[in-house]
Amino acid sequence: MAPKRPDGAGAFPKAVEQPAPVLPDPDSLYAALDLGTNSCRMLIAQPKGNQFHVVDSFSKSVQLGQGLSASGRLSRASMARTVQALKICQRKLQKHDVSNMRLVATEACRRATNSRDFMRFVKRETGLALEVIKTEEEARLAVISCAPLVAARTEQLLVVDIGGGSTELVWLDLSHVPKRERQKSIMRLHKGFTGDPGPFPVARVVDWISVPLGVATLREQFDDVDDDAARFALMSWFFEEQLGEFSPFHQQQAREGFQIIGTSGTVTTVAATHLGLRRYDRNKVDGLRMTSDQIDKVIRGYLVAGPEGRRKDPRIGKDRQALIMSGAAILQALLRVWPTDRLSVADRGLREGLLYAQMSSDGVLEDGPY
Repeated sequence: MAPKRPDGAGAFPKAVEQPAPVLPDPDSLYAALDLGTNSCRMLIAQPKGNQFHVVDSFSKSVQLGQGLSASGRLSRASMARTVQALKICQRKLQKHDVSNMRLVATEACRRATNSRDFMRFVKRETGLALEVIKTEEEARLAVISCAPLVAARTEQLLVVDIGGGSTELVWLDLSHVPKRERQKSIMRLHKGFTGDPGPFPVARVVDWISVPLGVATLREQFDDVDDDAARFALMSWFFEEQLGEFSPFHQQQAREGFQIIGTSGTVTTVAATHLGLRRYDRNKVDGLRMTSDQIDKVIRGYLVAGPEGRRKDPRIGKDRQALIMSGAAILQALLRVWPTDRLSVADRGLREGLLYAQMSSDGVLEDGPY
């Protein structure tokens, strides 16, 4: 005897109605675009507590500064590549109807003699008005982005931002700031390195410097050296020579209470290699603390692998294998000058600093205007 079918067994299942996604209020969205010597990056985010939530993002290597060191000009091919990337950014901004934004360009556009022509070209082709910021603001925004990674016990802080065309170093003294206020004291720098501190404690900037050498420009400087290891050594020593005007360069620093934070693709790539990641994971990299021995081991591994081995390494890739060594040369020079047990890795930089600064000024973060 056949089993009895339950009631309703032949009925069509009822469609489950999915609730429409709740779109963020365009008035609450902020955008930050960073057009550097090598890359074009953008974040669209909304405030969330005392941080922010990323709604959309974009990142592409455009090599805007390719050949700039030799000619002093942005090439037509570089500008065309960059405009194509900026068109994608413009569509994303339009899609999300973003009204609060800062779109900035850095070292390549500061140095190029045809920078103004390029800005007009971008405006005509995309409708975006880019702003070429000064080196001090670039350094300050990089520092602000790293504030959440500063340890409460840190009294002396060095923030290093290794870019494509320049490297910014900022030395901060936090010894006069109560431990619970040290991160906030850095966020308050959005008013400027020497602005009115107001009633709240602000981190004291001991010194800062912008070295006109980044991963792309330093590599171009020694492009005629064929030997991989010799080129690396020359780049590292040459970069160290550029630090002579940076006052902490000449001072002996105590290891206790001293922290270095490195923010750049170089630092995050070295961290990913150290962790043995097959696929990049920001959650594992951002905030990681590496010892100087661990960093040296990764760099020695890059040298042993050689150009071909680095090109095949999925964490580096064929497009960045040459640039990773110029970045590693800068990193090694810094660790040679300031011997420290650890370096904090920051997967954040100018874009995050731009967002924090805008949100802090508007008072939309949980703790109000810093």
